[in-house]
Amino acid sequence: MLVVAQDSTETRKDKPTFHIGGALRFNYNLSTWKKEQVKRGGDFGFDMFRVNADAAWKGLSLHAEYRFYSKDFGGAMLKEGYVRYHFNDSTHIDIGLTQVPFGNQTYNSHSWFFNLPYYVGKEDDYDMGVKFERRNPHWLYQVAFFKNAEELNFGDKTEIDPGRYSYDVAGRNKEVNQGNVRTEYFFDANNSIGASVMLGGLYNIPSGNMGSHWAAALHTNLNWRRWNLKLQSMYYQYNVADSTQFEKAIDMAAYGAAYQVAARSFMHTASLSYTQPVHWGPVSTLTFYNDYSYMHKPETGFADTQMNVLGCMITAGHIYTYIDWAAGKNHPWLGPVWTEALAAGNTDAGWHSRFNMNIGYYF
Repeated sequence: MLVVAQDSTETRKDKPTFHIGGALRFNYNLSTWKKEQVKRGGDFGFDMFRVNADAAWKGLSLHAEYRFYSKDFGGAMLKEGYVRYHFNDSTHIDIGLTQVPFGNQTYNSHSWFFNLPYYVGKEDDYDMGVKFERRNPHWLYQVAFFKNAEELNFGDKTEIDPGRYSYDVAGRNKEVNQGNVRTEYFFDANNSIGASVMLGGLYNIPSGNMGSHWAAALHTNLNWRRWNLKLQSMYYQYNVADSTQFEKAIDMAAYGAAYQVAARSFMHTASLSYTQPVHWGPVSTLTFYNDYSYMHKPETGFADTQMNVLGCMITAGHIYTYIDWAAGKNHPWLGPVWTEALAAGNTDAGWHSRFNMNIGYYF
């Protein structure tokens, strides 16, 4: 019998691969509304340690990212984790805790703080479900079904645990049975325009009844030489199956704490960046940016929210440093009001700011 040796390329394709990576980050911040912190000259401490795992075998691959924050910021949490099956080079399906296809992706911003959509669960959001994606030279199609947000407590009438990375509906309600469709048209490899829609159920824990929620967005990502511009306009609405006193605002939670968010709003964002290569020892790139976002709340008596982040990202080998001056008006992370800032807010609210420096080593 003649035995033919197997092609070495095919052998490599069939061999399982596994890689471990991660990051360690530290953070300095100085917040204008924290008077005692200002007297101290700000605070510098641990931000986050994360572990990434990637594995592949034939048409299957796995990606997972587990993060460790301090106890006050939610502790340990799974940011994302899913199994992917590759039908071919242009089509795949994900199952698990995967990114929700909505708006500009992977991010709708350039800064460490993201933009306002993140704080209402509409940027860099991850839920439990199935996502199908197909790409050709000019079009990207994404269709997904999410059974729910990441569920940590499998009780009968249990509220979601706030120890999570991305913001999800919390308190008296839960996101369930959500469908997403996102499409993006590429003029060329670096410029695109797209649209996103989502529709899902909103289970009310006290009544046991089902409400609904939906959102839609138009977005574009444009590049010219060293410039990048991300634009997005969106609307979302939550229809709670609850008593009328809870119709105007809902609870959302992440990083170990919850706050209220207007049940409906328009959000507009504009994010501009410029990248400058340099040769300063280990420093290779400076990326300057300004991210602005505006949240209009149609509810009578609700005050709008604004956010602006001016900053620079410094790239030095495996070290990435974000230096941000973040300002907010009626923003829970950028001001003294936490619970109501993104809901009713305060019509007399002023601007507050935070100087922030995040230093991370990625491996």
